[in-house]
Amino acid sequence: MKGWLILALLAGALYYLYTETDKLDVPIAKTEAMIKEIENKVDSMTGTKIIKIDHKLAKVRTDIVERLSTLELEAFNQIPMTPESIADFKANYCGTMAPEHPVFSKDNQLYLCDHL
Repeated sequence: MKGWLILALLAGALYYLYTETDKLDVPIAKTEAMIKEIENKVDSMTGTKIIKIDHKLAKVRTDIVERLSTLELEAFNQIPMTPESIADFKANYCGTMAPEHPVFSKDNQLYLCDHL
């Protein structure tokens, strides 16, 4: 019974330190950085990377390719289909005040903004 009480007190103290103070922020950040470094080393040692395929994005890409002209298709293929590059495209060319893309027609630019 005494062991459970000590364990409960320890858990409560850790919970308090984690939620109410910044005492654990530095150790947590160091641990996350160390884990990321280990993952990078494992990736470089094995020479492989895990690539997650987004089936929804693959279908949308097929639909988009069908409506683009040859010149627009070349420009579209230059955009990597990663969340970061799609977000960059949307930040630059989507929205009410966004400039017109130098290659895509206005309709296709709006279609890309709506479907990516």
